[in-house]
Amino acid sequence: MYFSDRDHLSDYGRLITGDTYFAMTDGPVPTNMYDIFKSLRGDGFFANKAEEFSKYFVVENRNFIKPVRKENLDFLSESDIEKLDDSLEKYGEMSWDEVKEKSHDYAWRATAKDCPISLKNILLEKGDSDDYISFVKEMDFVL
Repeated sequence: MYFSDRDHLSDYGRLITGDTYFAMTDGPVPTNMYDIFKSLRGDGFFANKAEEFSKYFVVENRNFIKPVRKENLDFLSESDIEKLDDSLEKYGEMSWDEVKEKSHDYAWRATAKDCPISLKNILLEKGDSDDYISFVKEMDFVL
């Protein structure tokens, strides 16, 4: 998800998820999404909504997330789908260690462990200019 969000932010000025990524040991983690999945196994922030989330996902063996119904792509833009597909193509066949290594990029390394990764650092990782970073900031993103 991080790669899709990172590329979408750089190309289109917004994240797909709107989530905040934290620099965790294994790489950038979208914290709200992570809490939703943890809630399904009974130990997340949204545990009181686990029944609602279980209509969409199930957690198997504590770490494997499986959908329980077909996705509804009507909630995604064409550019969202493009970046999700691109990431699956680039990273989908990689091993856990390969993906972990790729995700330990500048934005992750420039952030203290278990702290939020700034969107500015994500954009710097992608090589975006100061002018573009200022533009994204003016679009109401908190950098």
